[in-house]
Amino acid sequence: MLFERLTISDVILITPKKFGDHRGYFMETFRENLFQEQVGLVHFVQDNRSFSTEVGTVRGLHFQLPPRAQGKLVSCAAGALLDVAVDIRQGSPTFGQYVSAELTAENGEQLWVPAGFAHGFCTLVPDTIISYKVTDYYSPEHDRGLLWNDSAIGIDWPVTGDAAVLSDKDRRQPTLGDLPPSFVFEK
Repeated sequence: MLFERLTISDVILITPKKFGDHRGYFMETFRENLFQEQVGLVHFVQDNRSFSTEVGTVRGLHFQLPPRAQGKLVSCAAGALLDVAVDIRQGSPTFGQYVSAELTAENGEQLWVPAGFAHGFCTLVPDTIISYKVTDYYSPEHDRGLLWNDSAIGIDWPVTGDAAVLSDKDRRQPTLGDLPPSFVFEK
């Protein structure tokens, strides 16, 4: 597996090696010893999956507050998506900045999004399935979000305004400027 630190170095793009032949391919999508060697001591407790039928479906930007904060290892099981992580750690030199990666079932790439980041994605093709492992259980009372198209962040989404397929919850999230401090950057 290749572990590539992005411009916000705590977010890591992971590319598994594919072994293919006439039948298709095989790849390891997670290997604890390599992950911990490259990322750190991380323990996953839950696997999640969501299915989006329409192109331009945006889910996010979501996070959970401490002490139930979640790190996420995100992959695309079918279709294609633009995956986004926004640094929301107060005091971070990259606070309010984002990184993104196109994850597809074909490329097999995964994105490690640690706690302290808001996470979201936009589907690029119909019938897209996203899968992700998380480091803490879902907790409704700690569940929070950030407005997906906040101009202060300036995410280069593949959809704009009314073209985005959103939940009512995601339409009403606060902007970065209105977001109460949730995480503190630790060197």
